[in-house]
Formats: sequence, C-alpha cells, structure tokens
Amino acid sequence: MATGTRTRTQTGAGTRTGATGRTRGSGTALATGRAGSGSGRLRRGLLAALVAAAVVVPVSAAASPNVPAPAPATFSEDATPRSRYAANSANLAEAARTAEDADRPGRAARLRAMSAAGAARFLTFDGRGRGRAVEVFGELESADRVAVLVPGSDTTLDTYERFRAGAVSLQQRLQAGHPRSAVVAWLGYDTPGTVSTTVLSADRADAAAGELAPFLKQLRGMSGPGARISLLCHSYGSVVCARTATGSAVGDIALFGSPGTGAGSARELPTGARVWAGRGSGDWIGNVPHVRFGGIGFGTDPVDPAFGARPFAAGAVGHSDYLKPGTESLDSLAAIVLGTTPASEADRG
Repeated sequence: MATGTRTRTQTGAGTRTGATGRTRGSGTALATGRAGSGSGRLRRGLLAALVAAAVVVPVSAAASPNVPAPAPATFSEDATPRSRYAANSANLAEAARTAEDADRPGRAARLRAMSAAGAARFLTFDGRGRGRAVEVFGELESADRVAVLVPGSDTTLDTYERFRAGAVSLQQRLQAGHPRSAVVAWLGYDTPGTVSTTVLSADRADAAAGELAPFLKQLRGMSGPGARISLLCHSYGSVVCARTATGSAVGDIALFGSPGTGAGSARELPTGARVWAGRGSGDWIGNVPHVRFGGIGFGTDPVDPAFGARPFAAGAVGHSDYLKPGTESLDSLAAIVLGTTPASEADRG
C-alpha cells in the first residue's frame, strides 16, 4: 500500500541489493574530452534506444496525469480487508463522479468499469493522476495460496482493464485446482511510461520495492493461516520484484517477459524465495540487449542458465499473453503458485 498522503498503512522500505550485474565498457572510450568520447555517447544512445524498444509494450494509453479525484481512504494498521473493500468502493464511485464533473468521460467510464457492479474488492485505491489500485480476486482471508501480480510499464488506471483481465484469468485457473486461492493485482507504484527515460533505469523499481516489501508483510496477516504467497512479475515488474526484500513472506518469485533485473544472478536478489524465469517463444523482449551500461539496461537475462533461476515452460506466447486462458505459461504460473512442479522443473530431476 502507500505511505504518507497516499494512504498506505505500511512503513519502512525493503533492503535492495547493491548488485548491478553491469557490463563495463572501456574506460578510455568514456573519458571526457578524449577521442573516443563521441563513440561512447553514440553507444549509450543506441543502447538506450534498443532497451526502450524492448522493455515497453507499445500501447497507446490515454494517460491522465492531471485527473482530479478525492483523497484516498485512510486505514489503521489492523483494518480488515472487508472494511477496506467498503471504503475503497465508496471512494472509487466518488472518483468516477469527480472525473465526470471535470469533463473526463473516458476516465469516468474506466472507473465505473472497475467498480464491477459493486463486487470489486480493493485494498488500496487512489484515483488521482495515473492512479494506484490493489485489487483482490477470491477470498483472501481464507486463502492458503495467494499470488501477487506485479505489472510492468504503462500500467495505469487508464490501462487497468488489461491488467485485471490477467488477474481474473489466473484466479479462475487457480480455483479450478485449489478453491482456497486468491490473486492480488498490485498496481501499487507509479509505473514508468511507455516512452520515457524512466523505463530504461531501475529508479522506479527501487521506489516500488519500498512500497511492495511492507505490503507483502501486511498481506501475510490478511491471508489465511500459513498462506503460501508467490510473486508473479511481468516485464518491468520483474525489475521491481528483483529489488524487493521479501523476508519470509514469499516462497516463490516468477519472472516472465523480463528485460533483466539489474542483478547478475538469482543469488544476488534480496530474497530467500525460489526464483523462476520463463519466456514465450513469441515474446519480442527476447531481443533486448542484456547488458547494463552507465545505469541503462538490466543486465543478465533471467532465462539464461547462468542467472541461476529455475526455468518454467511458457510455450509460444507473446509479451502480453502469459496469463491468457489455455496457455502453457498460465498453467506453469499456476503450478508455481499452488506448489506443484512445472514440467520443465521435473525434467531437471
């Protein structure tokens, strides 16, 4: 959830790894005023362009940074999920009315769709600007298997429908095999924009990790006794998860559609959880240059055996299709959440 005026009830920031896994270039090429400095700038510029093209999903989202909305609801540390759902539902309805009054019919319509006829369950909702939302699918308080979805770039209230669709698909798949399961769609950070310099570095991920770590700790108390929590991290969201100190709250972390994490290996991540990685054969992010240079890029490819993550089968899916019904990737991610062994792991012996 958020801190300060953004109404998150947790405090503190997770410990992030200092490892960067960076690939160093020639010192002479980077020296100011030397003959190779122009070449170095060109290399950095080309790398930035390549990483930008690979990390983001080309979406024409109608981002609404200045949309007015009421201040989000505030809660005590021991507030129950149900009390949060009720207060955030009322706030969501008021945010839709405010957007309509401000002549923002598109945002108003999206917020009304999010309300899902009053059945939506939000642990956090903030309708201001690009917005934040943490939504629950399933009965969280009795769930003993909980998946937390962390989205990538350009996920906002204006593109929330596609994020929610993946969460619904995962929950339906989990329920088929294990009724006491829940999915939490965690749009709890300001994601980098599709076309921006922020998507090229880990700055947004570092800030997000400070939000996600205390949320996970609090989530453990909201879930059923002894609940097994898994982090499922897509695209830039994998950079967020790789910087989040999970403590004992999380048993598994799955990275998919990942451009890299900024770390050289899974051992460098600030977690004791099992780390998984998978990529669909149709995912163009496999073409990202897996280097880190001058703070640009995210280093070692998580699906590279050298990274040390456990592989999971993702089939032929594209970058935005990992959670679509009927896909091999969805089956594998569900198996990770439920604690059964994905086929690729069984093959390892």
